[in-house]
Amino acid sequence: MPASGVSAAAIAARLSALGLPTRTEEHPRHTSVEAEVPDALSAESWREVLDAVAEADRFGLLATSLNGRTLWAVVRKAVPTTGDVGGPSYQR
Repeated sequence: MPASGVSAAAIAARLSALGLPTRTEEHPRHTSVEAEVPDALSAESWREVLDAVAEADRFGLLATSLNGRTLWAVVRKAVPTTGDVGGPSYQR
């Protein structure tokens, strides 16, 4: 598993330990974690949630009246240091 996957798995495990159902997905350039956040989350739990997602490269909260609140975090994959990194159209 790439380092991004390990970091994302650790974030997902911390969120799951707080009782948040999580989803992890691999993408070409990053690994993402999503968690559904209940309306009644204590201030202490919010602090722990924020500590967990602070390990990610980016994170945020999507809140809608239709789907509730979804927390997301993204861990970027390392870029190869040699070879054709960006493909034929990549400009250096």
